[in-house]
This record gives sequence, C-alpha cells and structure tokens, in this order.
Amino acid sequence: MDTNNIEIRFVDSWSTDEIVEFYKAGGWWKESYDRSLINQMIAGSFVFAVVFDTTIDKAIGMGRVISDGISDAYIQDIVVLPKYRGHGIGKKLVDLLIKQCLSNGIVWIGVIAEPGSDKLYQGLGFKPMKDHIPMLYQLEE
Repeated sequence: MDTNNIEIRFVDSWSTDEIVEFYKAGGWWKESYDRSLINQMIAGSFVFAVVFDTTIDKAIGMGRVISDGISDAYIQDIVVLPKYRGHGIGKKLVDLLIKQCLSNGIVWIGVIAEPGSDKLYQGLGFKPMKDHIPMLYQLEE
C-alpha cells in the first residue's frame, strides 16, 4: 500500500456514517448510541483527526484527544479500517496527535491500550503506569 496518499486532517465535524463505521470497526459502537451526537463529540474533543486516503477519496480511520488544553490529555478512539492496518497508518496518526499535544504544552499524555495494541503505543514512548489500574464506571443494567 502506498501511504504517500494518506492525509491526516484535524476536523471540527465529519460524516456521521463514516465515524459510526470507525466505531464499529473498533468494536466500540452500540446501536443504542445516539448518532446525532457524533459531531458534538467531535467538536468537544481537543483534537479530532480523520485519516483520509486521497486515492479513493475516502476516510479510512480516526483518532482523538480529550483534554482541557492545559494539563493532561488522553488519546482515544484510534482506529484504522481493517484492510488498511499493518502499514504504519495508526502509528503516524498517534504520532501526530502526540505532537499536537506537545505543541500546546501538554506533556502528560495518557492512553488505555487494548490488548495487542500496546506495542504500537510503546514504540511511540508510552509505558505502562506502574502501580496504577485503569478503571471504568459501570452503570447497573
């Protein structure tokens, strides 16, 4: 795959259908989620990036940073469509998100990696947080 035709664009809005496709590809979408809130979520992110393949004129991935813009940042929702994986696109995306944080003076950058993706993040300077446990609030169903 020729990655010279891959662009990463910082956006304030994007096609809801494409963003839902990315969340589904990542295994993070539930049909009960409100699609109408996608662009509000994008606009509320510190940085929202879309990976775009100019040869087919289509978005093929996304990622975002959640932050107050001052102190801490969390890289989240990194996904590249399955047929584009393994070409360094995710690494390029995460690297650009890191640089965007650093250029804004944010040096505490966290990520919660899914099993198997830790090597990608470790290769970009992330390390496991010794003596810390990632946790998630769960509503009773």
